[in-house]
Amino acid sequence: MIESMTGYGKSVLQLPSKKVTIEIKTLNSKNLDIIARIPSDYKEKELEIRKKLAKKLVRGKVTFGLYIEATGIDDSVKINTQMVKKYLKELETLYPKSNENLLAIAMNLPDTISSIKGELDPKEWKIVEEYIDKAIAETVNYRQTEGDVLEKDFVERVTIISDLLEQIDEYDTERKQALRDKLTKAIEELHQKVDENRFEQEMIYYLEKLDITEEQVRLKNHLSYFIEMLNTSDSNGKKLGFIAQEMGREINTIGSKANFANMQKIVIQMKDELEKIKEQNLNIR
Repeated sequence: MIESMTGYGKSVLQLPSKKVTIEIKTLNSKNLDIIARIPSDYKEKELEIRKKLAKKLVRGKVTFGLYIEATGIDDSVKINTQMVKKYLKELETLYPKSNENLLAIAMNLPDTISSIKGELDPKEWKIVEEYIDKAIAETVNYRQTEGDVLEKDFVERVTIISDLLEQIDEYDTERKQALRDKLTKAIEELHQKVDENRFEQEMIYYLEKLDITEEQVRLKNHLSYFIEMLNTSDSNGKKLGFIAQEMGREINTIGSKANFANMQKIVIQMKDELEKIKEQNLNIR
């Protein structure tokens, strides 16, 4: 089973005085890159959150957001009465005949509102942690669904390359005969008598240099191995990328040795399918 690196997960928790929203977005990246937006209330848990994300998501660009919306009375917010009184006294010296709106002006000045940060309630964190796990699980599920779509596409393209490889095999006998005829004709045009045995030996040597049997066998093995890796329990985009590189190496060698128009056309089609595999593989975890 493979997983895409594109994913999304969200969970919303309603606590007595606030609503907590957890949102996760993931995109493709060569390595794990986590961007975490965590309010001060839960900042002490950032390392723990990052470890959770790294363990479950493994690879990709991960944007994690934990957002708090106050929905009730927040006892941690206090009015700094001493500061407000000080501001009012100074404002009264500036505007001795007008007391209108002085309190409103004072309240908008710095340090009139203070927030008392207390210890994070362990019971509250346990609940929030459960909802973080839910958002992560939803993200993983999203990635697996996207991975299923990519897997079907991979299987389809590997099958196409395999079918094209069989077509190349069908043309190989024709190619060898065409090369033999071409060399024979070139010798005849020289109007020189040649040793038939020596000519046959040289012909065999030349055809062996252009033989593509080994490349065909290796390419078949790479195609089978690619499908085998798709069916493993662990998603590994890097390994699939390495196999695709090896597939490309064999296809290129077949193309360079072919020296036969019909076979080279097929090689171009194989390269086109392989490029699509490589492009899609960039999204695999």
